[in-house]
Amino acid sequence: MDMKLEVVVIPVSDVDRAKQFYQSLGFRLDVDRVVGEDRVVQFTPPGSFASIHIGKGITTSAPGSAGNMMLSVANVDEAREELKQKGVAVSAVFHPGNGSYHRPATRVAGPDPQRQSYRSFASFNDPDGNPWLLQEITARLPGRGLSMDVATLTELLREIAEHHGQYEKAHAKHNWWDWYAAYINARQQGSTPEDAANSADAYLEKLSAAVSR
Repeated sequence: MDMKLEVVVIPVSDVDRAKQFYQSLGFRLDVDRVVGEDRVVQFTPPGSFASIHIGKGITTSAPGSAGNMMLSVANVDEAREELKQKGVAVSAVFHPGNGSYHRPATRVAGPDPQRQSYRSFASFNDPDGNPWLLQEITARLPGRGLSMDVATLTELLREIAEHHGQYEKAHAKHNWWDWYAAYINARQQGSTPEDAANSADAYLEKLSAAVSR
């Protein structure tokens, strides 16, 4: 059974101030609901499947006590510049040195020298001091799916077209969307492009066998 992260609760002291801040980031406002003495406000970051809750009466944690929450971005420099233009005080880009990126004392200025995925960051806080990290992810580890920003999706479609073209030359007419869907599913599960193409080939063979019965 899939268990997908749905919501993270962010403790804040002033709901309206926090609401204004997260709206300024470009987070989508999903819900602002008052139930009795409580209030729940839900936001979803651009391109995210998981959301955040701020509000009144929804957590006993002290405002500002949330841990480092991460927003994955395709390019940390561009994401940082976008936040700066929105008036957010965001740190310079850094990478972990001889320790975890969680430890400010071990952070090294600048992006990762090899620009490895998962290793370049920038940080900012919300008005209550809840810390956020921007983490640059350009290639995910196996089993961790794919980012679906426009740049990544464009490259994925180019990659699919290339591999499907090879399949198309050697096989009879078929529904290309069946092959594409199987390929994307495999890549989301962490398969390499070659393994994803093999999975798509096998899926089409299974469909063909089912139709010929």
